[in-house]
Amino acid sequence: MAPAALTCAMTAESAPAPKPLPSRIESIGASVLHGPQRLKFEMRTITQPGVGELQVAIRKTGICGSDVSYYKKFANGDLCACEPLSLGHESSGEVVAIGPAVTGFRVGDRVALEVGVACGTCELCRRGRYNLCKTLRFRSSAKTKPHYQGTLQEKINHPAIWCHKLPDHISYDAAALLEPLSVAIHAVNRASPTPGSTALVIGAGTVGLLTAAMARQSGCAEVMITDVDEGRVRYATERGFATQGYVVPRSSPQSSGCPSTSSSGTSTPADSGTATPALSIFSVPPTVHDPKAQFAPAEELAKSIMTDMRMKSTFMTEDDDGVDITFECTGKAICMQTSLYATNPGGKVIMVGMGTPIQTLPLSVAHLREIDILGIFRYANTYATGIRLISGQKYGGICQFPSLDNMITHRFKGLQNAHQAFELAGRTVDDEGQLVLKVVIEA
Repeated sequence: MAPAALTCAMTAESAPAPKPLPSRIESIGASVLHGPQRLKFEMRTITQPGVGELQVAIRKTGICGSDVSYYKKFANGDLCACEPLSLGHESSGEVVAIGPAVTGFRVGDRVALEVGVACGTCELCRRGRYNLCKTLRFRSSAKTKPHYQGTLQEKINHPAIWCHKLPDHISYDAAALLEPLSVAIHAVNRASPTPGSTALVIGAGTVGLLTAAMARQSGCAEVMITDVDEGRVRYATERGFATQGYVVPRSSPQSSGCPSTSSSGTSTPADSGTATPALSIFSVPPTVHDPKAQFAPAEELAKSIMTDMRMKSTFMTEDDDGVDITFECTGKAICMQTSLYATNPGGKVIMVGMGTPIQTLPLSVAHLREIDILGIFRYANTYATGIRLISGQKYGGICQFPSLDNMITHRFKGLQNAHQAFELAGRTVDDEGQLVLKVVIEA
């Protein structure tokens, strides 16, 4: 657990027994998933906040790719829901009640919610890597049983140490996106880029875009972003998330006759539920056993990306075989393979996207070129950084971070309309042909 949070927890544990609040049960509305695409609006009950808790009225919740996966399949990867589950974990809201032993908050405070609740006492938590806590519960995830219910409810009781107060000028919309921004911050922290580095981001969904922006913020001089969706790549370069963009063809000579697993108008991979669109444009017949033939499409794609990047770069030369850091944000095997081929000797590949759990990779490429492969799982100690970053948007400057508010392309009011929101969130364009990037539900 973060030191400040751990201190708060220890203080609460050592405090005198608090006087309990008057027992009161209130009815609230909630969007609840009962099976694949079986989303219902129903009434639940909520009690007064307990010791160390705040009661938060949820104002905005962004729909993540993992939420869409649960909505479509009642599962995310190999995590299968076994009971009704409220989705949502990208959220912000207003404090409406304060439980015993909570200090530093007032009714009316605006907060962003960090929804992964760690134990705070294990070795990993004490080292500050609470995202790896073995007993961590994460809202809207089916990993723990009973499932930890998500934020698509009118109100929730949440530990105060995982509620982050917001400055008045940060909107509830932007605050909800602090959650995917935290993933990007954690990814770049793990990468530790040096000033003037070059970076490649594969996948231009919400996390990919924010990772590209964080790479620029951290000193990367050239940041190329790739995706099969031209609209997202254009958005990334026009809004300053990346310096360059490359649209990956949905088919190529190498994959002639092989169907694409990424179809037009869908941003959620068929099997993974990751937050960024899949780049699975190539497939290899199962009868092909030649390793060179198996990985040739990825190697060719990496060469094409790097040729394009060198042509657009102001300083890269033919001697630059790849980038210093590649952020793989789709979780798909072809993209991970491409990442290894597109990275310079001595560089790093950061696995951001969670998708195909078992993959075949050309590890000799990493071995012989001393490419470090680093995984990330969610985030830790990132919310304060994210709040400072988006606070700086108000004042501008040469390092101004792109607007999070502008990333929200569609809004739905009322939990009763969650079904329509989820249907749209699983697409890359709406019925009018407009880009779908981030869909937000207002409770």
